[in-house]
Amino acid sequence: MKLFVGLGNPGGKYAGNRHNIGFMVLDQIASDHGFGPWKTKFQGKICEGRLGSEKVLLLKPETFMNRSGQSVGEAMRFYKLDSTDITVLHDELDLAPGKVRVKAGGGHAGHNGLRSIHDHIGAAYDRVRLGIGHPGRKEMVASYVLHDFAKADEEWLDNVLRGASDGAPQLADGDGGKFMNAVALRTAPPRSSTSAKTAKKAATSEPDPAAPVEDTRSSMQKLMDRFK
Repeated sequence: MKLFVGLGNPGGKYAGNRHNIGFMVLDQIASDHGFGPWKTKFQGKICEGRLGSEKVLLLKPETFMNRSGQSVGEAMRFYKLDSTDITVLHDELDLAPGKVRVKAGGGHAGHNGLRSIHDHIGAAYDRVRLGIGHPGRKEMVASYVLHDFAKADEEWLDNVLRGASDGAPQLADGDGGKFMNAVALRTAPPRSSTSAKTAKKAATSEPDPAAPVEDTRSSMQKLMDRFK
């Protein structure tokens, strides 16, 4: 069994915040993969289903971000899981908007949700870092993460949510590379080979022999040619 934890803050007031992108990904996974209904348990919302051959639990802590570890620790102990069975999906200031990275273990880099999880279960859990960009100055961070995504963010955000959901079975199977490939197919799809061939043909084609030839003679040359 695997436990996917999305980080965010509870309630409609925070639902569209950048800090809540972890919640958003879990909602997309639950919807796309036919998970059961959300239930209140472990100081959070939890639902279960299958991703490939793996039974997976989705958990959205409702303890507010800086106490996320309380909820995660309860769920881990109840199901007798190891911390390596847990993957935490969270917002990442140090990645550009739309960038996604998978990481095993490591520090919390000042993220309050990860700091709390470290305190309750240690550092040996996997993470999916969901880039939201940085506002530029440290004093602006709190306001930035607690504001809703801008209208201009809608396209890349939708691609990230759908890409993470597409790759969720591979993530549950422990194949971070295939998960990242699934995300990339949404966020950076390959260029159409047909378009590339058309562009190449246009660049290398011979000039049309029927096309009119431009007369580059000067006025004096044209006059002289008339009397030849």
